[in-house]
This record gives sequence, structure tokens and C-alpha cells, in this order.
Amino acid sequence: MHLRLGALAALRLTDPDLKVAATRATFAQSALHPMPAEPVRTEGDETGVPGRPERPLRVSATEVEKRSPFTTEGRAALIHSICHIEFNAINLALDAAWRFDGMPEAYYRDWLRVADEEAHHFTLLHDHLRSMGYRYGDFTGHDGLWNMCEKTRNDVVARMALVPRTLEARGLDATPLIQAKLRRVNTPDALAACAILDIILRDEVGHVAIGNHWYRWLCEREGLDPIALYRVLYRRHEAPRLRAPFNLEARARAGFTDEELQALSQT
Repeated sequence: MHLRLGALAALRLTDPDLKVAATRATFAQSALHPMPAEPVRTEGDETGVPGRPERPLRVSATEVEKRSPFTTEGRAALIHSICHIEFNAINLALDAAWRFDGMPEAYYRDWLRVADEEAHHFTLLHDHLRSMGYRYGDFTGHDGLWNMCEKTRNDVVARMALVPRTLEARGLDATPLIQAKLRRVNTPDALAACAILDIILRDEVGHVAIGNHWYRWLCEREGLDPIALYRVLYRRHEAPRLRAPFNLEARARAGFTDEELQALSQT
């Protein structure tokens, strides 16, 4: 099976544990096999995309449970919300690897690696959630990440602009704030969650950097100005408004330019 079709097969799976296993197996296979350049897309192949379990119940972002991190249930709800983000991030990376014909082999390998790391993040968080007496699906979740995936389904430039380097970059900003709250709680499970978030933050810098790289590669290939185009795409697809505070140091390591960081600092 073509590795990109392996990504599609994993993307269609609904059981989280099976999706994680298939994602990691596909990435492992990518180290052993070439990835032929021929297109893999066929008519009707979006059936079953994305595969998701019946739970968590998907609600609007404003309806997701918000509980105090100073209670065990509140911390579990917080970890669940991050776990849900990572589950969606598996789907996003698999979709990026499968959906867009005509990209270099390195692009597909990058996104299979991202999918593998997102699967690892999900597993770390789900195991932690289980240690607290909960499971993925015990709380609600929203569809913000996948909604943007749908909006950019026909445009790889918009996908690179608005998923990794916009929505996922927001995680670079949010993670230190979440960790600060958990450190104030200072319970063993809260500190263990902080350690997991250290791993996620480290890897997400790399994921955003991959998005930056391919966005700029595509702009150069098509003779487009990346900063001017980003403003157009941001408005066209109604991306969420960027809000301070920004983790400028992490964003710089993820490949945002001085001009982009300066614009953020004035937001």
C-alpha cells in the first residue's frame, strides 16, 4: 500500500487506540520504503474522513466544560481538552499527508512524522487521564481544529498558513500559561501533566516550523508574498483572531520572521 493511502486508512479509523497504532505503524514503514510520486487521490475517497469515536460529544467551543484546576475533576477536564486537541492533531497531520497530490516527498514524510508525534502526545495524555480515573470521551470537545481543516480542504497553501502556523501556533502561546496554573496547584498529577506539556511544547515548535517551511516553499513556488497572502487567507477563511500574550521565543524557534513577530507584538 502506498504510504499516503496508509495515512488515509489511519485517518478513517474511529477507535483512538487503533488510530494511534495505525499512525505509528505507517510512520515506521515510511523509514523503510520509498514514497512514489504518483497521485493517490480518487473520486469519493473522502468517505469516512475523519474517523472519530462517538465520544467525546462535540459541542461549540463556548459549551466545553470549564472547571477549576484546583479540583481533580477540573484538572481532568483540562487534560481532556488537551487530549482532544492532540487527537484532532493526529487527524490533521494524516490529512495533510494524504490529501494534497503534487508535493515533494519530503512534505509527506514531514507530515507522517508529525502524525506520529501527535499520536505519542495523545497516548501520554490519555494514559495520564486514565491514571486520574477518567478516559478520553468522558468530557465534551469542540471541532475548531477540524473546521479549519474543512475550510482549507482544496488549498494546500491555505492549509499550511492557517492550521500549523495559526491554530497550532496558538498552542505555543497557551502551553506556558496552562503550565503556570498547574504548578500553582502543585499536586503530583498536576506536576506530571506539566512534564508531559514540556514534551508537547518541544515537539509543537517543530510542527509549526514544518508548517512555516512548507507555507514559504509554496509561496516561493507560486511567486506569492507570504506576509501579504497570509492576511488575505486569514480573512477569507475567518481564522480565529490572534490574541496576546504570545510566546515570541517559541514562535521565533518555529521559524516566524522578525517582521511577523513584530506585528504580533503590536497586536
